[in-house]
Amino acid sequence: MSPLGLAWRWLWSRPTVTALNLVMLSLGLGAMLLISLVSEQLEHQAGRDLAGIDLVVGAKGSPLQLILAGVFHIDTPPGNIPAATQAQMAALPQVASVIPISLGDSWQGFRIVGTEASLMALYEVPLAEGRAWSAPLEAVLGSDVARRTKAAAGTVFVGSHGLGGGGEAHGDTPYRVVGRLQPCACVLDRLVLTSTESVWAVHENATALDEEDRAALREEREVTMLLVRYATPLAAVTMPRWVQAQPGLQAAVPALEAARLFRLLGTGLDVLRGLAAVLLLVAGLSVWVALVHAVREREPDLAMLRLLGAPPQRVAAVLVLEALWLALLGVLAGLVLGHGMTALLGWALQAERSLSLTGWWWSVQHLWLAGVALGLVGLAVIWPVWRVVRLDVARLLQGG
Repeated sequence: MSPLGLAWRWLWSRPTVTALNLVMLSLGLGAMLLISLVSEQLEHQAGRDLAGIDLVVGAKGSPLQLILAGVFHIDTPPGNIPAATQAQMAALPQVASVIPISLGDSWQGFRIVGTEASLMALYEVPLAEGRAWSAPLEAVLGSDVARRTKAAAGTVFVGSHGLGGGGEAHGDTPYRVVGRLQPCACVLDRLVLTSTESVWAVHENATALDEEDRAALREEREVTMLLVRYATPLAAVTMPRWVQAQPGLQAAVPALEAARLFRLLGTGLDVLRGLAAVLLLVAGLSVWVALVHAVREREPDLAMLRLLGAPPQRVAAVLVLEALWLALLGVLAGLVLGHGMTALLGWALQAERSLSLTGWWWSVQHLWLAGVALGLVGLAVIWPVWRVVRLDVARLLQGG
């Protein structure tokens, strides 16, 4: 039998111990991989969703809440601001563009966002079919929205009050789908886009009792927040201060708030990494104990191999190959477990219409995973290999 085949037979000569070691290795490696996959995807999506937005302007409140609500669309906004603020900011020489965001309604759990077509240009997401809206109550669906709702161009739907769904339906003002966006792996995938005028029309129709009420509501029109891009680098210093000085307005710098968010998440991820590292350490100790006991139990067999002419290096190589088989199986099981848990987490988040995670994400972390497994098993096998090389064949045979 070849050394590779003999190592495989030795590995499964004690199936319970081998299975236990594989479970511990795969749990540790799978947990480390899960953390890496989630953190990498979140950082990638955050960079994609920020899309060069320099400043978010909204109602007074938490700057982080503004970013989560207006950029990542995973939180509720602190309030609204006057619609006239958009023209006021667009007139400033430090500002290159201002894109309004109006929130308040949803459809089947997906947010309906009143905005301008320039938002699609900001994210550089083309249409997969249909066209952009050209009149109130026309909507363009993100790719995830279209896939989950199975809606196509021409579909008529009714929004409901609230960002989470389940609110009062605005049955008198239905939307009509006129287009669908291509997948972008960004926040637009899970949004229903329409004009700001659409959001105003829906809420004015639901609130106004007569034409006088409608006129008053038109005078008091609001948007939820503004996405601002600077015209000059100097604006990064002056614009946040200017916004903060205006009554009722709050400025949030996406890059700073995203960094703050990831610092907060990083603390929790570090704790999870520590737990995964403990699992890996225990798995390494378990492999070491198993190999030491295996050498002790097989001493008569090893002595017989030596007596038949096998050199010490060849016998030791079989033990090393056994450890490599264990490392390979552990890596494969860790890959399956890590990607499977990531896919399951992504499915749960999609069910909540939240962040998008996939189990098909691949990166250099997989090479690191294999390196960790090989390193652990390599350290565990050093002492058993030394015992095999120093085996006293004469003593064992005499004792036998």
